[in-house]
Amino acid sequence: MNEVAQEALEDEKKDDVDKSKKFFDKLKVQLSKFQVPIPRWLYIVFFILNDIALVVIFQLGVQTGNREQVLQSLQENLNRMFQNMINQLNFVLILNLLIAAFIYAILLFITNRFWITSMIILSVSLVISIIEYMKIFVRNEAILPADLNFLQSDTGSISTFLPYNASRVIFYAIVGVILLVLIFMSIHFIDKNRGKVVWFERPQLRYGVRGGIVIVIFSIFAWYVSTVGTVNSFANSFNQSMGDYPVMWDSAYDAQMNGPLLAFMRQVNTKVMTEPQNYNEKTMRQIAARYEKEAKKLNSSRTMKINDNTLIMVLSESFANPERIPGLSFNKSVVPFIESVKKSNDSGLMLSSGYGGGTANLEYMSMTGLSMVNFDPSLTSPYQQLVPKVSFVPTINRYWNDGKNSVAFHPFEPSMYLRAKNYKKFGFTKFYSLREPDVISYQNHIDDAPYVSDESAYDSVLESLRIKNQPEFVQLVTMQNHMPYNNWYKDNDFKVTSTDPSKPLGVEESSIIQTYAKGANYTDKATEKFLDSLDQLNKPITVMFYGDHLPGAYSSASANKKNSLVLHLTDYFIWSNKCARNEMKSPESIRVEPESYSSPNFFISQIAKHMNAKVSPYVAFLTVLRSHVSAMEPPVVNTIQSWQRIPEGNSIYLDNSGKPMTYSQLDKETKRLLNDYKLIQYDVTVGKNYMRDMGFYTMP
Repeated sequence: MNEVAQEALEDEKKDDVDKSKKFFDKLKVQLSKFQVPIPRWLYIVFFILNDIALVVIFQLGVQTGNREQVLQSLQENLNRMFQNMINQLNFVLILNLLIAAFIYAILLFITNRFWITSMIILSVSLVISIIEYMKIFVRNEAILPADLNFLQSDTGSISTFLPYNASRVIFYAIVGVILLVLIFMSIHFIDKNRGKVVWFERPQLRYGVRGGIVIVIFSIFAWYVSTVGTVNSFANSFNQSMGDYPVMWDSAYDAQMNGPLLAFMRQVNTKVMTEPQNYNEKTMRQIAARYEKEAKKLNSSRTMKINDNTLIMVLSESFANPERIPGLSFNKSVVPFIESVKKSNDSGLMLSSGYGGGTANLEYMSMTGLSMVNFDPSLTSPYQQLVPKVSFVPTINRYWNDGKNSVAFHPFEPSMYLRAKNYKKFGFTKFYSLREPDVISYQNHIDDAPYVSDESAYDSVLESLRIKNQPEFVQLVTMQNHMPYNNWYKDNDFKVTSTDPSKPLGVEESSIIQTYAKGANYTDKATEKFLDSLDQLNKPITVMFYGDHLPGAYSSASANKKNSLVLHLTDYFIWSNKCARNEMKSPESIRVEPESYSSPNFFISQIAKHMNAKVSPYVAFLTVLRSHVSAMEPPVVNTIQSWQRIPEGNSIYLDNSGKPMTYSQLDKETKRLLNDYKLIQYDVTVGKNYMRDMGFYTMP
């Protein structure tokens, strides 16, 4: 009975299947009456239109504001790109279209379904655009290759990218994707050709042609992506010839100006360094052992630990005494207090790799002890191109409880140079800026100046110091003297004239320099007040003060190539308050070095020497190297750097008297030290980090 019932049930199911099949066959016949073979030349038209749509969708994601503002900004940016193409032969818009077309074509020939591929790629681009919009809205950062690591390891923090209007934005995205699916699936059904772009009847020929095309297109695209971030490569040169000018200090602005596709691809495979000869574990152990011995020598006569003090590193934006500029004369002293501090403390002139820009590179060198000299020219901004990708960075703040006792202050946008993300990787517990969650306390401006004053920045640091007892590391990056210099200050009594009556300064240049001089004078007074306040605190504090680069204000002086070096020399000093000086053993035996040349990669070693502090093998190495080379920088230009990267040339080295030297002029021992430097820097940036496990960076 059960067998009979089972057979009957199976027959019933079979009848149902047959009925369903007949129904759908009839439906297919009826609907086929509406199908037409869409001419394949229309595929080309739609390919171009969809390619343009892809670029527009991606560009939509990097605009900011509400819906009306986003649409207006999108229109303005696309108009700008189009006008630049006509008026300036800047084809960055075409570059973005080409990148999108390559990705589109690869997927198209893989699927061999034009309408389905179009639906998928436009839908995915819409989702990516929405994600980018939300990231820029919250953090003012574009999507970077390093974010792919974030998706793998930190998805729990994805909520930090959601703005208050996230639900509405996501709703728009869902509606957009649904519309795309309905439109393209309908077209796919109507098209009797089923969107086949390769339609040979023989499968072997069809697959062979598609496979060959995919291999060719993918190979070209992969080669482009892998080399476009390398200076002087064909892909990089092609980009520049098409009008690509990277804006490495601001990823969101870079994406808006050059297009998000281009900005992203440029970051995928930046060449950091060429692997030095003999890089292996054995070589690195030999180097570690060599500088362990040097550390023991130095530590035998030093009594302090670097983290016995609170250390404040002040990067003073664009600070450099303008009275040193050849051809200029001022009616009075611009920075008298800082000049007096320099005379009685470790101080001097810092060789800067920037002029008018490049702040984060100087900050990176001062924080890590690494040098831009050793990097490939393709690496223009470690904060943007390197730090997000590495697992460990040997920053100075780690000497204070592995960074747990370190805080940072920057009275500006935390997204600039990806500082918020990078400071977190460095181990900072707090980063106070103009944005939440940790908003800097004091935000006063001077007269009409657009940036927070140095006095306010110092006051914010003082407020933090007064509520903490334990030694800590404090990073302060100021903004007051940042360009532009548009006559911000009322009652500006500074006057500048040319020392050559036959070459008077122009009205505009004079105004710019006088505005900068007044700002520098405000910095001088604020610094005096700050150091006086630190002297009143009953805990040891040391200050490392330095200007990152000169302002881009000296058009007359920069026109003379003989001024190239002086336009890359800023001021620095190392100062300790009364409490710190009292705690230092035999401070009179520590020789003060005023007017000493340096570069920011050596600051860590100079700070340790000033404090009479014991050192790690790494800091011992920097100490030894500086005894042979006082300062070093990569080739630089005598103009405001537009981030096309420095041109070809030789790195510059200074001896202890500030005299320039080329590599060929260095003795054998100095060259060996510089080779060790490259090996150490390669190991910690793109190598296998052998030396970290050897305790090379560990302070006693």
